[in-house]
Amino acid sequence: MALTRTFMQLRPIVAALGRHKVATALIVLQVALTLAVASNAMFIVATRIVHLSRPTSTDEAHLFVIRNGWKMGQTAAQINANIRADLDTLRNVAGVHDVFSSQGFPLEGYNVDIVTHLKLDPDQKTNAQLVTFFASDEHAIDTLGISLVAGRNFRPDEITAIGPNDKMSPSGIIITRSLADKLFPDGSALGKTVYLPGGPAAIIGIVASLQGPLKNSRTMDGFTVLVPMHFVDPVGVVYMVRTDSTDMKPVIAASLKALQMRGGIRIIAPKGGAVTMAQVRERAYADDRSVAMLMSIVCGLLLLATAGGIVGLSSFWVGQRRRQIGIRRSLGATAGDILGYFHTENFLIVSGGIVLGALLAFLANLGLMHVYELPRMPLYVPALGALLLWLLGQLAVWGPARYAAKVPPVVAIRTE
Repeated sequence: MALTRTFMQLRPIVAALGRHKVATALIVLQVALTLAVASNAMFIVATRIVHLSRPTSTDEAHLFVIRNGWKMGQTAAQINANIRADLDTLRNVAGVHDVFSSQGFPLEGYNVDIVTHLKLDPDQKTNAQLVTFFASDEHAIDTLGISLVAGRNFRPDEITAIGPNDKMSPSGIIITRSLADKLFPDGSALGKTVYLPGGPAAIIGIVASLQGPLKNSRTMDGFTVLVPMHFVDPVGVVYMVRTDSTDMKPVIAASLKALQMRGGIRIIAPKGGAVTMAQVRERAYADDRSVAMLMSIVCGLLLLATAGGIVGLSSFWVGQRRRQIGIRRSLGATAGDILGYFHTENFLIVSGGIVLGALLAFLANLGLMHVYELPRMPLYVPALGALLLWLLGQLAVWGPARYAAKVPPVVAIRTE
């Protein structure tokens, strides 16, 4: 019965909207733009939140990083000896669980020393698989707190010293499971041979997961390789340290003091020379948090502006139609009929905006995909936006509709 009464009101509603083409078109356009912008903004917020919550798969609560710079004039052999001596020193610091040296660490960001490529065949003509890698030793897996799910760890005799201009040619490497599945989708990667720039290397171990230094890469996400080597760079080295306690301040202080006591061979910045993984994560995703917050504010303001526009237009139309409302009430229309009239009218206007807005939303998403590294927006995002706008429209028109429904028939007629 209610649906029948609503359906009977469609013709007068459409006729009334036709007499207010400009105002109707403006609200439809506002709803369309709100849906287009809000859908893409919500999608961007969701992608940023996914990034923010993405684990590195390491024991972040117990990890800190020391950026150790070398003073000039040291040979590669001296630097290699210093790295080995530093590692022995740090392992004897109270509260240190384990430590290894590398050229980078998870969420560090891009630098030229962390990206290489793997080939399945030395004569492979197609594009090689880009990966990020960490210089590692037999302590790396324990220090990072990651799980070895197949194969074995490095042996001490496999650890070599390589400079930044040398090509890697280790006898064996350890890779992540996602990289193993990518390289060998039809079978186990363990024991298979791949080719680094310096030559062949056997896959001797597979770890469950390990995020690389890059935080936003879609082509290398999780494709991480551990290479058995000490990175002998005259510029410096990174020490990753795992502690026994989450209170890392005293361990960091003791570690820095122990390194400085080994003589004036290094430079460690007083500020930022040692950072916890929690601080690394906070800095790495600072932009994502800012973008998510900004997009959320934009969404909120747009929805408020749209709701305000609907309230203003509905209130204006109620004032204009007092005579029409009064006549309808005198002819037997109930308060429910008047409420239904304005709610149905709002539903039609918002629906028109949603149809146009959905098209604009997908066009905007296509444009963003070309400009930024953004995936295709799934259908449920604009669908949720449409549902939100329908609900917002009905809430916004509720006040003016109730006011119209309370207008007594006689008073309305006398007013006119």
